[in-house]
Amino acid sequence: MVTRLPTSSGDGAEPAQQRVRRWQTARSWARLIREAEALWRVDVRALRRLASQELFQLVQEVPPRLRRRVNLWLERFNVATRLH
Repeated sequence: MVTRLPTSSGDGAEPAQQRVRRWQTARSWARLIREAEALWRVDVRALRRLASQELFQLVQEVPPRLRRRVNLWLERFNVATRLH
């Protein structure tokens, strides 16, 4: 038997699976940014340069519609980087 998650019946409501997928995607972006930022804190110059490039690229690739959710995850992970 297959059971479906209940969905909201308001205007612009998303199916539950879409909301979960967006939540997982936002969390994944935030984790990648956190890992790149952690590398940036290492005292080795080459690693800092690499981490800086990776962090810049990740921040540029986050889809605009997910930035608010990614920022929420970044706050939970205590990451200094924020998306604008």
